[in-house]
Parts: sequence; C-alpha cells; structure tokens
Amino acid sequence: MHELPLLINITLALVVAFTGGLIARRIGLPTIVGYLLAGIAIGPFTPGFVGDVETIQQLAELGVIFLMFGVGLHFSFGDLWRVRDIALPGALGQTALATLLGFGLSQLWGWSVPASIVLGLSISVASTVVLLRGLMDNSLLNTSHGQAAVGWLVMEDILSVLILVLMPALVQQSGGFDWLGLGLTLLKAAAFAATMFFAGARLIPWLLERIAHTRSRELFILAILAITLGTALGAAQLFGVSLALGAFVAGAIISQSHLSHQVGADVLPFREAFAVLFFVSVGMLVNPGFLWGHLGQVLALTGLIVIGKAVITMGLGLLFPRPARTFLIVAVGLSQIGEFSFILGQAGLSLGILDSNQYSMILAGSLLSITINPLMYRLIPRLESWIQRFPALWKRLDLHIDLPLPSEEQLQDHVVIVGYGRVGCHLVDVLETLEIPRLVIEADVERIEELNRRHTPTLYGDAANSEVITHAGLKRARVLVVTVPEEATTALVITAARQIHPDLPIIARAASVEGVRYLARAGAQRIVHPEMEGGLEIVHHTLLQLGFPLREVHEYAEAVRRDLYNLSVLSDDEHRSLHDLLAAFESIEISWMSLPEGSPLAGQSLAETNIRMHTGASVVALIRDRQLIPNPKSQTVFQAGDRIGLIGEREQIQAAEQLVTGFEASLPAGQPEEI
Repeated sequence: MHELPLLINITLALVVAFTGGLIARRIGLPTIVGYLLAGIAIGPFTPGFVGDVETIQQLAELGVIFLMFGVGLHFSFGDLWRVRDIALPGALGQTALATLLGFGLSQLWGWSVPASIVLGLSISVASTVVLLRGLMDNSLLNTSHGQAAVGWLVMEDILSVLILVLMPALVQQSGGFDWLGLGLTLLKAAAFAATMFFAGARLIPWLLERIAHTRSRELFILAILAITLGTALGAAQLFGVSLALGAFVAGAIISQSHLSHQVGADVLPFREAFAVLFFVSVGMLVNPGFLWGHLGQVLALTGLIVIGKAVITMGLGLLFPRPARTFLIVAVGLSQIGEFSFILGQAGLSLGILDSNQYSMILAGSLLSITINPLMYRLIPRLESWIQRFPALWKRLDLHIDLPLPSEEQLQDHVVIVGYGRVGCHLVDVLETLEIPRLVIEADVERIEELNRRHTPTLYGDAANSEVITHAGLKRARVLVVTVPEEATTALVITAARQIHPDLPIIARAASVEGVRYLARAGAQRIVHPEMEGGLEIVHHTLLQLGFPLREVHEYAEAVRRDLYNLSVLSDDEHRSLHDLLAAFESIEISWMSLPEGSPLAGQSLAETNIRMHTGASVVALIRDRQLIPNPKSQTVFQAGDRIGLIGEREQIQAAEQLVTGFEASLPAGQPEEI
C-alpha cells in the first residue's frame, strides 16, 4: 500500500472540521468554533490520532492567501468613505486603546515587550467572518448601524495589513530596534504596491477579460488561481513582504474589474476549503493543559476582548454624532477576535516573538469570544434600556438631530410606509409625483433626515418594537405598506396595525413562499413576494410574446396571486383562467398611446377623427388629468397629452399609432364612431 501522508492529513482535517462545524452549527455557534475544536482534537496536546502539524500548516498557508485575497476582493473605498466620519477615527482609536490594554495585561504576566505588542495588536482586530455572520443573523447588515460596523472593521483590516508589513521590525537586532530594517521593509512594501497598482491594475483585468472571452470556465478559474498564488509568492520572493499582503493587493486590484463578482464566486470554494484547513491548523497549536493551568489569565484576556473592547467602543461613541444604537451594535460586533488575530499571531510565532504557549493564549481568547459573541446581540435592547436610565449619559451618547413628529393635519387620507429601503424609496417617489399624502416610519436616523430634507412626514423608530406606530394616524390612513424584508418584523407591524384599525388595507412584502401564508394569516390583504413576482413577470411577457391577449394574461396572473402564489397546485380560478386564455382570440390586444403636441387629432372630436374607419381600431378608453373616461362619447374632443386606449389587431393598432402621432397631415370628417 502506498504511503499517502498528505492525502491522509487533508482527509482527516476536513472530516474532523466537518464534524466540529456541524456540531457547532447545531447548537447555534459559529462554525469557526467547531473548526478550532477539531484542530485541538487532532493536535499533539490531546490523546488519540495526531495529525502532521507541519503538513497541515503548509496547506494552511493557502488558507491565509485565499482569506486575504477575499478581504481585498470585497474591499471598497466607496463603502469606507461613506462611513469615514466614524470608521476612520473610531478604528484608529479603538485599535490603539485595545493594543495598550493588551500590552498592559501581558506585561503584568511578565511577557517581553515585543510579545506584549503582538498580543495587543492581535486582540485589537475583530473577525470579518464572525461580524458579517452576526449582522446577517440579526438582520443588521443593510442598516446604517451595520454599515458603520463593516466600515470600522474594513479600516481595522487595513491596519492589520500594515502591521503584518511592519512586524519584522519588532524583532530586536543586536539589542536595539532595527530602524534600518523598518525603513527597508516600508520601501519594499511601497515598491510592491506601486508596481501592482500601476502595472498590475492594467495587466490583471486585461488578462481576465481575454480569458473570459475564451468562454472556458476552467481556464478562467486557473487564471484566478495563478494570479492569486503568483502575486502572493512574487510579493514574498521579489519584494520580501508577506504572502498575506500580496494576496490582499491582488484581490483589491481585481475588485475594480467588472468581473470581480464572477471571480469571487469561482474562488469561493477554494477559499472556504483552505480556510477550514487554516482554522484546523490554528487549533492544533492550542495546548489545553497549559490553558487549564492558566485559566485565570485566559478569562482575563477573554474579558478584555469581550467587555474591554465594547467599553472602549462605547466610550468613543461619546465623540461622534451618531445614534447610541449604532455604537451598541458596533461594540457588540467587534467584541471578538478571529482570523486576522490568528494571522498576526502566526507571524509573531514564525518570527520568534511569541512562543507556542503565548500563541495558545490568543487562540483561547478567540475561541471563547467567538462563542460568546452571538449571545451579545441579544443583550442590545437590554443594554439600551439600561443606559437610558442615566439621562445625562444617554443624551451625550445618543447624538443625533431631534426629529419632530408630523402634525395631525398631515395625517389625513395618507399612505403609511414602514421602511425606507430601495422598495420604500421607490414608493415614496411615486406617491410624491402623484401628490398623495404619505408618512414614512423608519428606524435609520440618516434616512429620516433625508426624508425631512424632502419634506416628507416621518416617524423615527422601530414600528415592530415600539409605540411609534400608534402615532401614524392609522385610523385616518388609506393604506399601510410594509416594505421591510424581515417577515417576523412585518408580522408584528401588521398585528399592531390590525389592533388599531381592523379594516385598514395592508400591503406587505414577503421573503419566502411560507412567509406569504404567514403574513396572510397575520392580516395582510395583499402580499408581494419579489422572487415570485419576477416569475410572474416572465410568464406575463412570454405569453404576450406568444400572442395571447393582454387581458387574459393579466387575469391569469391575478388568479395565481389570489391563490397565494401557489404555482405548483392549480386552483379552480387558475384552471378557469388558463382555459379562457387558451380559448381567447389570439390576435386582439389593447394598447395605450399618448397624444403628442402637434398631433392632427388634437382639437378634433372622436366623431371627426373617425379612427375606426381609417384604421379599423376602436377607441375604448381615455385618460385625461389622471381620470379614466371609459367608452368616450363621439363628441369627446381630443387634447394634447391624452392617453388613448385602443383595441384591434396588430396592423390596426400600428395604423392608429401612425395616425395619432401625425403620420397623416389631416383627417377628413366622417360619420360618428359607434363604440
């Protein structure tokens, strides 16, 4: 039998990682916890099978490269710039203070100065993976609070990349600080960055474009891997900088290409697989016996990460004009450490700054803080309530413009819109154009201020978890529209609205087919499932393209909607609509066209134009000043700007369109048209 140590170690690492990740996910913990525990299980400090640490760590280098490439690929100067007022000074301040606290704590333990600096830097940066997962699980990623947290972490990532470049300077040479080595390192890093951003920024996107035109996915994936690994290795061999920096720069350059999304999708499996091996290799270095013997130090370090970093963030919140909730979410999201801390710690280990036991302390702090982090999000409402008990502190922390309530006179026959995201913004635009009274309820203060600049009545707050909806004048409203994507939130809003106004028409947005039925039971009359609406639009256009009449196609789509979007089971209404659709006369359709300025029809009556005699099409409706006039009389006089509804065969409609737009210079008078 052949000796296959590499294959055995890869298989073993992936199997135990899968088992650990599955167990962690089942009990509600991030999968990273499971991967780290899996590494501990096959590490040299625990009984049983021991994996080859050196082999797995070499594979883990690929994990570091792909992780950093992913960070660069998703890096956006635009996103960072939008939250620059909080992310730039906040990340710098928090990194400095957390590093000082970590440095001071480890000095109490008798660590060397370089080792203390590495520990402080390692605990100052949070895990991107854990932060994004926490924000997504709590529906915070697309809020201004979540965007501030992401921008803050992006700035921390940039600082970590710079730290990786400068870390070799922490190694003492001949008893003194190596200033020459520091300058040389910075010079090499600058030369690498200049080469990549001036030459690589032109060459790499150009190369990917050419490979994409071959329409070979295999070649495209190979090109991505070659660019990623080649850039990382070239950075290390030619410029003497870290593999991580090379991979980050490669990702940042590709992120500027319109192919970046495809690159991200193709590299994702490699990133996930090798990142798992990286986390397993990290766990293999943890010595549980050492950690148990120094349990007090482990708990102190974990407390510094979870509580100390959160307190620092909240303290910085006193300096920025942002809502208190923003800093609560940022504080909770960043009160953990992860992959960047491992990378910094490994760099310190390879440079001889840290020993394995000291590295185990960083890993233990990461493991415990990641485990605790999901529970921290549940404390946000309680922390908010607790801080509000101290009015002076709350007023100082909750620094944003006070938003007045709309006056009672504005709340008559209005539309209440909950949520001012993309959907809500579009609806407000339409209602504003139609001059329909409207009121928006939104929990994002920046969006509220934008609405105030538009002179749109607003209410600031969470419509699902506060009394704000009671001030929306629902008893005098014409309709309530809930545009938020979270179904649980929408259901709470609908339930509260039903208690205030049992007969109020409610339109809601659902994120799933099950949510459609859930919201219908809660009391919504009309429910929109965007994905299903897209499917119905495809059906709609396909049937029209095949020549089916517009009216019958519309009736079929409405029958599907009445059956709560159930496309797999045809109801009686749908059967009947399909039957009518197939039996209808295929060549007839209804068309609308506008009467332009200078049209020969303007100023003439329907009888005088005699459209039917000239084209064969019949006028069946007219829209003027937003009023529908069905079956207009023969003495009705056309005006510029009228929208005319005609019915007829395609050729007849085309002839009528030429007539309406002035294809003919004049029209003879004829007999009155009969409708």
